[in-house]
Amino acid sequence: MRFLKIIFYYMLGVLGITFISVIPSVIQSKGIYNVFAYVKGYFLFAAEFIRLENWVYMYKEQHFPLLDYLREPFVYSAQIFLSAMAIGFAAALILTILTHFLPNVIIVPIKRLLSILETVPDLMFAFMLQLFVVYMFKKIDVELFKFTALGEEKIYFAPILTLSILPMISLYRLFLLLVEEEFLKNYTEFALSKGIGKMRILLVHIFRNIFTSIYYHSKIIIWGGLSSLFIVETLFNMRGITAFIAQDFRPIVIAVSLLLIFTPFFIIYQGASLFIKQEESSIEWRLFKEDIASIRKWKLWRRLRQGGSILFIHLKNPKFFIGFTFIAGLLLYSVFYYLLADVPIKNLTFVKDAQGKIVSAPPHPLSSQMLLGSDRYGNSILDLIIVGARYTLFFGILIAVLRVAGGFMFAVRYAFMLKDHTRMLIEKIVDSIHFLPLSLIAYLLLRPILWGKGFGIWVYSFTERITLEVLILTILVVPLTAVLIGNEMRQISKETFVLSAKTLGGDDKHILWTHIFPHLAPRLFILFGQQFIQVMLIFVHLGLFQLFLGGTIISDSILPDPPSTSTYEWSGMIGSTREAFLSGKYWIILPTLGAFMLSIFAMQLMIQGIKEVQQRKVGVLVPKLLKRRKKSINARKTLSLEEESFSLVHSKKRKMDTAG
Repeated sequence: MRFLKIIFYYMLGVLGITFISVIPSVIQSKGIYNVFAYVKGYFLFAAEFIRLENWVYMYKEQHFPLLDYLREPFVYSAQIFLSAMAIGFAAALILTILTHFLPNVIIVPIKRLLSILETVPDLMFAFMLQLFVVYMFKKIDVELFKFTALGEEKIYFAPILTLSILPMISLYRLFLLLVEEEFLKNYTEFALSKGIGKMRILLVHIFRNIFTSIYYHSKIIIWGGLSSLFIVETLFNMRGITAFIAQDFRPIVIAVSLLLIFTPFFIIYQGASLFIKQEESSIEWRLFKEDIASIRKWKLWRRLRQGGSILFIHLKNPKFFIGFTFIAGLLLYSVFYYLLADVPIKNLTFVKDAQGKIVSAPPHPLSSQMLLGSDRYGNSILDLIIVGARYTLFFGILIAVLRVAGGFMFAVRYAFMLKDHTRMLIEKIVDSIHFLPLSLIAYLLLRPILWGKGFGIWVYSFTERITLEVLILTILVVPLTAVLIGNEMRQISKETFVLSAKTLGGDDKHILWTHIFPHLAPRLFILFGQQFIQVMLIFVHLGLFQLFLGGTIISDSILPDPPSTSTYEWSGMIGSTREAFLSGKYWIILPTLGAFMLSIFAMQLMIQGIKEVQQRKVGVLVPKLLKRRKKSINARKTLSLEEESFSLVHSKKRKMDTAG
């Protein structure tokens, strides 16, 4: 029976992949608003897809069997990806074992360093690795390893190393967190009291107990790694599976390529799920349609008041305050600067000396006239970053809010209105999304919309392009956030205070808003921060493929200019100047990457601040409070000893006086 269910889930995954594969061609030929074209195109493609003789790849007007043609690049990509994930996992495991036995004064800086490293985009690691090889070659005349593939050549070390860094950092942080939590539990204290060593407890008991958490978190890491694979293969000029999708953009190629990526991970995780028990809540909820309607009609002023009070509480936390001030301040400054400045973006064509001789031409390096230098057109990099912040940050925040808000609305239905088997079906379908590279899917869907036709001409207006990009990047992730929030709701509903409220006669709507939502709100804030960071990274990935927020300007002249952004948003500045690293003009791209990293780091500070506020509510001491508590306890002990000594002397004196 289970085997038949797995086959059914797989077929649903195939159904979704084939539908995604049809969308780009329909948008390109029929337009995005033609609903009947999607249905007709899908059925035509389905009839083509089920016939294996139609599985062909077109290259230089020649036809090749698709599976035979894609076998070698697929194996190559699989070798790179699986090796990177294995190295990242092994490195994180070893570092966790070594770190756990270090003193706390060393562990805390390590955690902070990991937080900073997580803000670095994957393409930054690739760029820096390439620069390091070039630098060492210039210094010692030795090429340490190949950092780009030429023709049919294959490279392994550089892409594996680059792709393994972010999974290693994420797993390392996760291992440290889970191990710390396990060492606070009763069974570890009991084992320590029996004289069992920490190393044995860690290897034999703790790692076995955290396996389930690692299993669920690994899906997110795999999901991010697949998106990074798409980027790494482009940066290192590799002929992997993703490169062949861009060469032949037909639905059959997209579908088969995505199935080749999807199938192995689906089999692995479905097989692993057979050995992992999933607990189901026995609580029955009866939220009817009128209850959902009342949720939607919940008074806006109450929502704003509750949100404002939560925000005020969190602003008292220094980390949240710093992160919030940076993002909100930069966003507001960008808007007012663009509206009030006489010349928002300064332009400097040539710099001349006193004799009128040209000493600098665009792109200008850092100087007193251009604090961060200029781009190839003479535009100030600093002004471009400030002006572009209003688009980058605003739409990053908007997409993250829509993902969380949309996920919450669907999560209410998912958690409390569906039968267990229906909910399990939805969870399995949504779970399959983790095995598809998000950046690749976004690229396939957005290219027909954002790519211009030349000389600033687009099929869709600017408002349509922005709206469609926001909707697509939101819809792709809302199912995941809905399932995640819904599972959080059901987990909270198992708590004793919820059961007590139901026993005392509280209706479902009252329990949802009065008991569940206050506990869920901090987690929603954390989820919002995570989604914002993911959106920012997707912007960078799309920018690398010259798909810019608001549209990509294309010139069709004899000597065309590189594709450029129409809004000066940050990913467009990165994507249109990625050759700056190879040309040695680092100032063109490094400040923009720095702005991305600072924004992501500011959001991480906000997330950490929210966690600390939540920990204080439930009585968990954060490091600073823990130090203060220890000092106060030591002070009390000292004071009590002094009082006890005084009382003892006083009592002896009284006895002597009485005896006298």
